[in-house]
Amino acid sequence: MSYDDVEIEDMQWNQELQAYTYPCPCGDLFQITKEDLRLGEEIARCPSCSLYITVIYNLDDFIASDSNSNVQPSKQQPVAVA
Repeated sequence: MSYDDVEIEDMQWNQELQAYTYPCPCGDLFQITKEDLRLGEEIARCPSCSLYITVIYNLDDFIASDSNSNVQPSKQQPVAVA
């Protein structure tokens, strides 16, 4: 289960990491890249602990923002979660 649900607008863009970040209770940062978001990923993980958050965002905002993206939403494959 996700630690929390966080709107993309509440996350900060980190130029050094090239990722959106959000503070983790352990003191590190949850991270998710623009490429992850373009691929439909919605889980931002903390590199220092086992916590993760669900990122709430509009996929179309990230597909449209990169005209060079080769990812098409209709070609995404479902991911089985155990």
